[in-house]
Amino acid sequence: MENLEKTAKGIRRDIVQMIGKAASGHPGGSLSSVEILTLLYYEKMNVDPTDPRKEDRDRFVLSKGHAAPVLYATLASKGFFPKEELGHLRQVGAMLQGHPNMNDTPGVDMSTGSLGQGISAAVGMALGAKISGAKWHTYALLGDGEIEEGIVWEAAMAAAHYGLSNLTAFVDNNNLQIDGAITDVMSPYPIDEKFAAFGWNVIDVEDGNDFAQLREALSLAEKCTDKPSVLVCKTVKGKGVSYMENQVGWHGKGPNAEQVAVALKELED
Repeated sequence: MENLEKTAKGIRRDIVQMIGKAASGHPGGSLSSVEILTLLYYEKMNVDPTDPRKEDRDRFVLSKGHAAPVLYATLASKGFFPKEELGHLRQVGAMLQGHPNMNDTPGVDMSTGSLGQGISAAVGMALGAKISGAKWHTYALLGDGEIEEGIVWEAAMAAAHYGLSNLTAFVDNNNLQIDGAITDVMSPYPIDEKFAAFGWNVIDVEDGNDFAQLREALSLAEKCTDKPSVLVCKTVKGKGVSYMENQVGWHGKGPNAEQVAVALKELED
């Protein structure tokens, strides 16, 4: 657990630095989901940085594609590409653009950005694996604002209809989206009851920034063999950086040099 905490802190530092250097990006929802990606890539998923396209790898789809920095920082930490690439976030001609591109970035399994399309692609991946008898698993991360999109629920309905127990989704429930609290913009609550009504195995995670709780929830999900599972994870927007935590203004802007320095100080080992 200590190693995972250290890894997560390093990923948070990389997120802050890359968005600060780019002077644009989405720090809030990237920082809130660090533990989810860290646990998946360092403990759960069958992936190989030396062979990013190996056929039997587990797939991960960042459906909330604007949170690309957390995926990039995690992939770089894992060794999919040199960390130096993080310093070129959002630069013309660079590998790491504002949303993930599966054609340019090793380790990215699906190009995402239009909200709701990522989970739809993940359903297709899981269905394809089921039809072909492949044993790999598909994981997807959604934002709680994203699930206001109707396409999410079309995908959810299809996943349950086809009994895709080889699909596990996470909802990063930090309660904030670009225009404010999700309850003010277009409330998706109760999230757990909605997914249950659509036929999913639902697991509520009281603290989605806690590795022990995430690990236990994933263990429960793995025991379900007849339907897709979703972990509804209560998280903190901007987690780890005090002035960003639970502040909607940090959904989509970069910190200046002074703010970066403060954040890095807070994230020291």
